[in-house]
Amino acid sequence: MRIKEISLRQDPDLRKELALLARGCDFVLPSRFKKRLKAFQQVQVQTKKEEPLPPSLSQTIPTFYFPRGCPKEKVNIDAVIAKIERTFSQFPNERARLEDMGKVAKACECPLYWKGPLFYCAGGERTGCVSVHKFVAMWRKILQTCHDDAAKFVHLLMNPGCNYLVQEDFIPFLQDVVNSHPGLSFLKEASEFHSRYITTVIQRIFYTVNRSWSGRITCNELRKSSFLQNVALLEEEADINQLTEYFSYEHFYVIYCKFWELDTDHDLYIDPKDLARHNDHAISNRMIERIFSGAVTRGRKAQKEGKLSYADFVWFLISEEDKKTPTSIEYWFRCMDLDGDGALSMYELEYFYEEQCQKLDNMAIEPLPFEDCLCQMLDLVKPQCDEKITLHDLKKCKLANVFFDTFFNIEKYLDHEQKDQFSMLRDGENESQEISDWEKYAAEEYDILVAEEAATDQWND
Repeated sequence: MRIKEISLRQDPDLRKELALLARGCDFVLPSRFKKRLKAFQQVQVQTKKEEPLPPSLSQTIPTFYFPRGCPKEKVNIDAVIAKIERTFSQFPNERARLEDMGKVAKACECPLYWKGPLFYCAGGERTGCVSVHKFVAMWRKILQTCHDDAAKFVHLLMNPGCNYLVQEDFIPFLQDVVNSHPGLSFLKEASEFHSRYITTVIQRIFYTVNRSWSGRITCNELRKSSFLQNVALLEEEADINQLTEYFSYEHFYVIYCKFWELDTDHDLYIDPKDLARHNDHAISNRMIERIFSGAVTRGRKAQKEGKLSYADFVWFLISEEDKKTPTSIEYWFRCMDLDGDGALSMYELEYFYEEQCQKLDNMAIEPLPFEDCLCQMLDLVKPQCDEKITLHDLKKCKLANVFFDTFFNIEKYLDHEQKDQFSMLRDGENESQEISDWEKYAAEEYDILVAEEAATDQWND
């Protein structure tokens, strides 16, 4: 190659000029170097032309990420649209009102209680009705861009420009459920309870579905949850209380009554003293301080200073009564992780256990020394590292409820102490075959509340 003819050691002037060129300086190249430089540039161009281009990766790797669902090969959109147009022809001026949207939902091959979201997404809330042309344009676009139920449902409820759902997005949908489901017909006259019931259901949705704690439900989170299956069951199940995962009115009644007992001034906010009275002061004060510190409320609207809202109480009560679910384990882990390092140290465990010991002393019960208690808990959880307990360790443990109750719930701790370890392990193994701890609690408390209300009515009579 011609470039080998240039020797920087033999030609100090060239070395100097090239150094200036590297610094970005302007200079006049002597004529005796121009021919050599031109030859060098030509060799570089030829070398670049001769290098083979790498194959395009996009031609060899098939598409594997479908955020809006995997496209189906055989979807006859025109046939679906024709069915919708025939349905609209039954209505005056081919315009559908909200009460007509059940038939439209069926024409769209959607569950019945998608009728509200379909109506609102097509602009029905503004005009009181939806024209066939506007609805068809909206639904055709959804069919072309959304390829599964999760993507369609998110598109119907979300705000323009978003690809996720926030809590407010569920309000119109749930209001339609309240207004039209036969199992909630008794609520029509008690409109003041509509918002309380809707708030409860929304919190239960986010508690179960929003596994990222972000306050935003994505298509993927909705796809992995059982929520849409429960929405479909609304049509088949006339008794709303059978849908215990999200929509049960009895569960709402239990949660709201428990909150009402603590909220003495009925402003829908409670302070640490109010929460301390829950279950006869069973929860330790140190844990209550952690709850009010914001450790488990940062994903939602900022709370009032030193106050807990009704929405946050829903999370607290469900987590308190069922400490085996992924969300409840994360809830209490966040509270116990004082330094936020993602692991529970021996210091943090001792910090919470100290108050338990004080309570036991006040009850004239000799507490187990912390070292012995720690050995028991390490045997129970079996962490990967003996010096700390991680969230992963607790999620693998079938008795996470026993672990948490040991450190901040004195009543349940004593209940566990009365049971032998073999019976607790047996309960943990059979938990998948039985109803959840939360469902057991809600059913028992509802029966108690109904009995108390009946006794009060009888006394008044």
